[in-house]
Amino acid sequence: MDKRIVIPAVLIIIIIAITGFGFASGLFSSQGGESGGPAGGSKVVLQGEGSTFIYPQIQAWSEEIRKTYPWMTINYNPTGSGAGQSAFIKGVVDFAGSDTPLPLEVWASLEGNVIQMPVIIGMLAIVYNIPGLEDLKLNAEVIALIYKGEIEFWDDPRIASLNPGASLPHEKIVAVHRSDSSGTTHVFTIFLHKAAPNVWTADLVGKAINWPVDGTGRGVGGKGNQGVMEVVKNTPYSIGYVEYAYVAKAGGGVQVAMIENREGVFLKPTPEGAQAAASGAASTLPGSPDADWSEGFDSIIYAPGENSYPITSWSFLLFYKQYDDKEKAEAIKKLIEWINTEGQEKVVEGYIPIPNEIRQINMKAVDMIYYRG
Repeated sequence: MDKRIVIPAVLIIIIIAITGFGFASGLFSSQGGESGGPAGGSKVVLQGEGSTFIYPQIQAWSEEIRKTYPWMTINYNPTGSGAGQSAFIKGVVDFAGSDTPLPLEVWASLEGNVIQMPVIIGMLAIVYNIPGLEDLKLNAEVIALIYKGEIEFWDDPRIASLNPGASLPHEKIVAVHRSDSSGTTHVFTIFLHKAAPNVWTADLVGKAINWPVDGTGRGVGGKGNQGVMEVVKNTPYSIGYVEYAYVAKAGGGVQVAMIENREGVFLKPTPEGAQAAASGAASTLPGSPDADWSEGFDSIIYAPGENSYPITSWSFLLFYKQYDDKEKAEAIKKLIEWINTEGQEKVVEGYIPIPNEIRQINMKAVDMIYYRG
């Protein structure tokens, strides 16, 4: 292993629990020349893997950062948060993307050699494909019952009661979910459990779950956010959940539902709704990037406030404290500095920047990362 920390063998058991099945395809690179680079003009390649939720933002950052550091190449493979965490634990990547932080037991087993930081805020959109029907209203209980297979038709009285006067078709609902181990699924199921705990129980929360609707024949899996979006676009009368940036990329073909928040207000995902959800959540996060982030990170999901969009989430990057390659250690420091300064001004549609107090916490990581020569 030429560049990263050695991972304790006991974590192989944990890797199996995290990984799930399936890998999305895709690789994005940014390359360049020499400004502020390593001695001798050599180039540095940083390999990342993980969350598809954050992938459009990583694509944009990978392109933009080479304007400042043209010697730096960033490759990112959007395999899903579970696969990204697994690769990080194995030490086969330089960084990972994940929509949720490492579980406490994994973080503890890494013995302090991990940095976790939220780098962007995103929103899950509930997308559906019902020709001619705009502004569908849904709440967590109805969504949970759809994914449990207990609501079968779009004109079910429980949906109709939220949408008086709407022309709801008597068509079977196809519930589309992720087929891979996914932080997006983790966020979605946290929301369902928080907002409808009597319907969506704790055993149905996680990156990869056994979807009850699959037993009815009306559940369909899609690989990655892009895969879910494609299935919904191509399947009339379907419903799914994706990071909102993928709605903008889709170029039509689906509608976005209005979701009931904690105060009973129905909202579509907007930057203002995400900012409202994040405004009180930042104070619940740890004060150091090398701390355990598994508690409190979900306070942004189903946050209080009449303007808060209810399925808002941080998205994280994971780094090591120790790197066996000196040039990579220095490049990682520059990457962290750039993301938390200039990078926050270059945010893709569908995301919003993190608050200043979170940026200040993240910047502490620069002094924690070092070359282990």
